[in-house]
Amino acid sequence: MPFTTTKSAFWAGFRDSAPFILVAGPFGMLFGVLAAEAGLNVLEALAFSMAVFAGASQFTALQLMQEQAPTIIVLISALAVNLRMAMYSASLTPYLGAAPLWQRAFAAYLVVDQSYTLSIVKFEAEPKMTVPQRMAYFAGTNGIIAPLWMTATVIGALVGAQVPDSWGLDFVLPLAFLAMIGPMLRTPAHLAACFTAIVTALLAAGLPYNFGLIVAGLTGMIVGAQTELWLERRKALSEVAR
Repeated sequence: MPFTTTKSAFWAGFRDSAPFILVAGPFGMLFGVLAAEAGLNVLEALAFSMAVFAGASQFTALQLMQEQAPTIIVLISALAVNLRMAMYSASLTPYLGAAPLWQRAFAAYLVVDQSYTLSIVKFEAEPKMTVPQRMAYFAGTNGIIAPLWMTATVIGALVGAQVPDSWGLDFVLPLAFLAMIGPMLRTPAHLAACFTAIVTALLAAGLPYNFGLIVAGLTGMIVGAQTELWLERRKALSEVAR
C-alpha cells in the first residue's frame, strides 16, 4: 500500500518493528547484565551501547575484553562480526543514496539487522516510495527499538548478576540471528556463504581470541561472492546459447 506522507511511512516502520521488542528487550538487558559482571558501571554500559549500537559486536568485544585479549584483536573481531553491515549498507544505497548527507550519516548509525531486514523488504515491495518516505520508514524501524535497547542496557546493568541463569537469556542472541537470517537465505549464494561460514567456524573453533570467527566470516563472504559470480556467468552463457 503506497504511503501518502513521510509521517505515515515513519509510523509504518514503527509498527513493523514492534515484534522485535521481544528480541531487543531481553537482548539489551543481557548485555547490561554481562557488562556489569565484567566490571562496567551503568554509565559505561550505556555509553558502550550508544557508541556501538551493534549487539553482536558488543557481546564479542565484551567477551574478549574479559579474556584480556589485546586491544587490536578486540577491535578486529568486533569489526569482523559486523562486516555484514557493510553489505547491508551497499544493498540500501540504491534506495537511500540520494538522501542528504546528514540523513545518510544518521541512517548509517541505525543500520542493524532488524532495520535492514524490514526496510529492504518494504523498499522492494513498494518501488514507488520516494526517498524521503524510504528514509522515514527506515527511521521508523528504529523508533522504538533503539530507545528500548538503551533502556534495557541500563536495566540489565542495574540488575547485574541478580538475574538467575534459569531465565535463559543467553539464548537470545542465537535465536535472534536465526529468526532474522533464516528467511534471508533465498539464493544459492546466500546458502553457500552461510554453510561455508558455519563449517569454517566449527573447524576453527580452537583458534585463540575467537579468531576463528574472523576466518569464518571472511571465508563465507568469499565463497558467497564467488558462487554469485559463477551463477551470473552461467546465466549469461545460457542466454548466449539461446
